[in-house]
Amino acid sequence: MSDSLKDIPIRVVHTPPGKDPDQGSSLYEVHKKVYPRAVKGVFNNWRVLFVLGTQLVYLALPWLNWNGRQAVLFDLANRKFFLFGLTIWPQDFIYLAALLICSAFGLFAWTTVAGRLWCGYSCPQTVYTEIMLWIENWVEGDRNKRMKLDKSPMSARKLRIKSTKHALMIAFSLVTGFTFVGYFTPIRDLVAALPRLDYGPWESFWILFYAGFTYLFAGFLREQMCIYMCPYAQFQSVMFDADTLIVSYDEARGEPRGSRKKGVNPRDEGLGDCIDCTLCVQVCPTGIDIRNGLQIACIGCAACIDACDDVMDKMGYPRGLIRYTTENALKGAYPESEFVSRLKRPRVVLYTLVLLVVVGASLGSLLMRKPFKVDVLRDRASLVRETDDGWLENSYSLKIINTSEQSQRFRLSVKGLPDVKLSTDTPVVTAAAAATETVGVRVQADPQYATKGSHEIHFVIESLDDPSKVVEEKSSFIGE
Repeated sequence: MSDSLKDIPIRVVHTPPGKDPDQGSSLYEVHKKVYPRAVKGVFNNWRVLFVLGTQLVYLALPWLNWNGRQAVLFDLANRKFFLFGLTIWPQDFIYLAALLICSAFGLFAWTTVAGRLWCGYSCPQTVYTEIMLWIENWVEGDRNKRMKLDKSPMSARKLRIKSTKHALMIAFSLVTGFTFVGYFTPIRDLVAALPRLDYGPWESFWILFYAGFTYLFAGFLREQMCIYMCPYAQFQSVMFDADTLIVSYDEARGEPRGSRKKGVNPRDEGLGDCIDCTLCVQVCPTGIDIRNGLQIACIGCAACIDACDDVMDKMGYPRGLIRYTTENALKGAYPESEFVSRLKRPRVVLYTLVLLVVVGASLGSLLMRKPFKVDVLRDRASLVRETDDGWLENSYSLKIINTSEQSQRFRLSVKGLPDVKLSTDTPVVTAAAAATETVGVRVQADPQYATKGSHEIHFVIESLDDPSKVVEEKSSFIGE
């Protein structure tokens, strides 16, 4: 090669077999529809149990009553969240932050220990997709029938079957959207308004929004959500290590793979235990081949384990060619029976400790939480005025929030300046259950003590039903 050609960059273009190189190449992988095959087995039974359990809780919870109201209701209009006997007010939103922290570190700890088991059994995307697959399998038939139907030209029969399937999917999606809104608007009110479709714009929007995305994600996108759109799938690799429990194919035992007759010793044929039936691929809801190793698309559902174990039983081979194990155990670094002892890893311990601290602090705070709260608002329209007897007076509004499920009575007083006194038309305030009572009060102080400027005072609110429950709220008195 001449010197003039040495510096010219050479671009090597790889052309897939059977493709014309002049057609160019796409930056994106061509989507191929996945037709998961139905499978039976222990892990499938667990998956069905989780699908039914999560949906039973989700659909039934809004119908439960507690003290004459909906047991779980997020009343945004009145800024109150009801969780059975617990009422959460805007001042309690620190507990929401604690809940989010617990969820995050709980997910981190669980992922480090057991991989994507959450995805495989309890994730709403997995649950809804499984239900849509049940509908599809019931209406269109098994995997082969579904593939054959999709390849066939449009006909009256195909239109009827497809219309029935999508009608059932839409109906289920609407039920999920209706139930979702039932957590924010009393669900019995929603049902009462159903014959007239008498819903507000926001209720209508959220029913259709939630239902629409359920239908889109679980009915169409399915595995695309898990592979490309789910953020958890993208950052899970930073939480995995060689001791994380994952679905793995035992390559040392299974290779070389190949077909053979039943009853033949695979070692005599120079083969491993894998008969290359591809059932592990056919049952996978994301369409991957677990024999290629750990992949981002694997959601840990163990459908391939059930399929493979069934084949091993028929062939008379030991189960576990595909199984839950860890990378180190698969390499022989330790027996799989010692998996529990490997939980004492730094990241697992750290995540667990943080989780326990936040949970403990939150529960302790809830247990010590007083059954009422007080907000003090000083009347800024009239900061200070002089009374007929020469004392100085400031006006305030006390908002007493009864966070309990019973009516409460309160006695008001004030302290912080010598001889300071409280003047109000209602010395004893009654607040209904889970309600707010606003009281106007006046604080009077001797001018010789309430000099010009701001002076710290404290309002004392005592529960007459339980004298041990006392709240002090700081405020300021303006003198002149």
